[in-house]
Amino acid sequence: MRKLIHFILPIVVIILQISYVQDTHSKRITFQVDMSKVDSPERVGIRGNTPPLSWDKTYYLKDENKNHIYENTLEFDVAQNTIQFKFVNNNDSFELECTNNRNVTLEYKPETIEYSAVFDQSDGYQKNYD
Repeated sequence: MRKLIHFILPIVVIILQISYVQDTHSKRITFQVDMSKVDSPERVGIRGNTPPLSWDKTYYLKDENKNHIYENTLEFDVAQNTIQFKFVNNNDSFELECTNNRNVTLEYKPETIEYSAVFDQSDGYQKNYD
């Protein structure tokens, strides 16, 4: 009997761990990057680790009012607590080469966030709206 318990208990624990899935929450994140210090910014965008972002494809940002601040708002449905990303210029020239990715820190709830930075400067900031 004791051998049976030692055999079954680990199996039950594994099944419980596999079946546990965190709920996802919607995130609305506006990404803004100041390109005023970049010569001839072109096809400015963002790449990252969480869909709809990807490290293989650029999601483009716009400068509709011609103030050198490129921006766009993305919708995420995630259960994780961080989104990693980098801004890109000219479709595939990554900023902050050989440094860590930028991060947006998430809480376990629906959120509206604004992330602002200057291209190729690591001191971006995040503002959360409830």
